[in-house]
Amino acid sequence: MLKLFTVSNLTEYENAIEKHSSTLDSMPVPLYSWDFFGEYLDNLKLALSDLSKLKELSKANRWKFNWNFEEELQQDHVIVVTDNSLKIVFASENTIKMTGYTWEEIVGKTPKMFQGSKTSKKDLKQIREAIDFQKPFEKTIINYKKNGETYSCHIKAFPIFNSKKQVVNFIAFEKAA
Repeated sequence: MLKLFTVSNLTEYENAIEKHSSTLDSMPVPLYSWDFFGEYLDNLKLALSDLSKLKELSKANRWKFNWNFEEELQQDHVIVVTDNSLKIVFASENTIKMTGYTWEEIVGKTPKMFQGSKTSKKDLKQIREAIDFQKPFEKTIINYKKNGETYSCHIKAFPIFNSKKQVVNFIAFEKAA
């Protein structure tokens, strides 16, 4: 026998749903929240790829010191690694968000590609001295995006030594300030 729903049946149903929902500790999440979850998964995938590449680079160059790259990537830091002649050998995937440049456009070039007329010559001189003396440095400078826009870039950079105490790379953790 087919039961027909009446207004009173629907009201009872809605009341039952409301009563049940009020006993739950969680809130129902609308379906569109999956978009955020999907974006999170994409970012996680890129971070894991970066983490893998950094570990390979560290192993290949026999870095004496290991950073917690996972933590740096979770803090949305852009990670740039240069060889000892300052040519970029690695840039994290989130570089494109900060600079507009893709990984392919950056690798093989020097960090000078991000500098321009508004970049402080005094700050650049201090950075150069730290690099020449193989010392860590921390600076906020004006950099340029691919589209020509300027942005403040906070940089924490370190020389990386191998077991023979030779500088093999420089690493910079950067964030738009």
